[in-house]
Amino acid sequence: MNVTREAGALVATLMSTPWGQVSASVYETGRLVTLAPWLIGHRERVHYLLRTQRPDGSWGAPDGYGLVPTLSATEALLTVASGSGEGLFPEDMEHVALAARSGLAALHERLPRVAGVPDMPAVDLIVPGLVTLINAHGASAPLPLPPGLDHSRVEQVRRVVESGATLPEKLLHALEATGLSGGARSVRPTVIGTIGASPAATAAWLSTGAELEADFALRHLEAVVTRYGGPVPVGLPITVFERGWVLTWLSRAGLSVQVPPEMLADLRASIGPAGTSAGPGLPADADTTSVALHALALHGVALDPGSLLAFDTGTHFCTWQGEDGFSISVNAHVLDAFGSYAATAPARAGAYAEVRSRLADLLAERQHPAGNWEDRWHASPLYATLSCVLALGEYGGREHAAAVTMAREWVLDTQRADGSWGRWEGTLEETAYAIQALLLPERVRGGAVDERYAHAAARGHAYLQRMGDMSDYPSLWHDKDLYTPIAIVRAAILAALHLGAPALESR
Repeated sequence: MNVTREAGALVATLMSTPWGQVSASVYETGRLVTLAPWLIGHRERVHYLLRTQRPDGSWGAPDGYGLVPTLSATEALLTVASGSGEGLFPEDMEHVALAARSGLAALHERLPRVAGVPDMPAVDLIVPGLVTLINAHGASAPLPLPPGLDHSRVEQVRRVVESGATLPEKLLHALEATGLSGGARSVRPTVIGTIGASPAATAAWLSTGAELEADFALRHLEAVVTRYGGPVPVGLPITVFERGWVLTWLSRAGLSVQVPPEMLADLRASIGPAGTSAGPGLPADADTTSVALHALALHGVALDPGSLLAFDTGTHFCTWQGEDGFSISVNAHVLDAFGSYAATAPARAGAYAEVRSRLADLLAERQHPAGNWEDRWHASPLYATLSCVLALGEYGGREHAAAVTMAREWVLDTQRADGSWGRWEGTLEETAYAIQALLLPERVRGGAVDERYAHAAARGHAYLQRMGDMSDYPSLWHDKDLYTPIAIVRAAILAALHLGAPALESR
């Protein structure tokens, strides 16, 4: 593989596919099966649910990540089984009924034993809402709620929606989880026709009988469905998020690619006084804003990162205003943004020094004793660990060098026998993160790479080469369902291939 050529081709796809490249979602597709059986691609969505069901009747990943997709798919198939089955063949209905029963059995077996629900967006609305819908079908004994969840948050949000009050922008992404019941009078589609950058939220809004701009929203849904052949992703568009991340991964690894000037101009224009969002329909967030600012700085367009101060809570930087929770990777990326701005010119060397020092201390304080970090936006600790290694290694100063070393030792210790890394199994994405954590700090500071790190990186590089040019990556990123931002993951892998080639050749 010519990595530089592949990286250039990847950047070109960011312009030709401006909404972004995102994997399909079982959760989101299930909601469309229930909410929009009249929408083109209904039979294909049902078939997608049928073929993605696991042998044990569930959907999704281990460790509680299968709860939301299994609830959504099971409820959707129960809805199809109890309806007319319009557009489906008799043999389809037999498979639907069997899959629904299997999904119910899996839920009855697992729900009472759920140790903890992963920290996913709107999970406190989605899970109680879907349990209620499934129980209303009367197809089995009532499902219990997992420990720690109740209906209070759903009921509170529904009252706000039904009042017609203006809703927080972050709630629009999960509007389908509120039940609506004819409410949401204040909600309108964005300029491209989406509600909350979510096909399910858009379909839910249309199901209320909304008339103003309904045709516009319908055309948007049809465009998404047509692109995916029936199933839909959990979030689209992710234009700014995708471009910022791809350009940052490639540039940090030293991959020289031709970036279209209009792409950089679009990134720059997207950042306003309140920052920027991942894409139309989503609220401005510190993560996308910081990554976009960092990408611009790496490509010679350094903007003052002062807009990020709107997310400063005094103790940490929140992902968005009113966030429930804390993200270590967001704070690492904010440090990248402030640090890269200060590094762009001698006159800026002292810019935001207090903020940078406070962020570096925060990252080091949150490091686990084993050396790694974990995060609320990704299922793999390798993602969070790489984010902190890069931010502290480049902008944390000598006082935090020990934290970086401890993290890299953890990476070294967690390599699998086949040369890969991964939470549940070896994956290309997680292996790429590990290789970058082992090799990138020396690229920034100069100097020789520890022989042990170079050897582990070479084994990881060989694994990447052995696995070949894949595009069906396991979903590890957090949204309402786990998903894969395909172009971003592809960029991380290309960055690792570029960095690891010298280590492999030296052996």
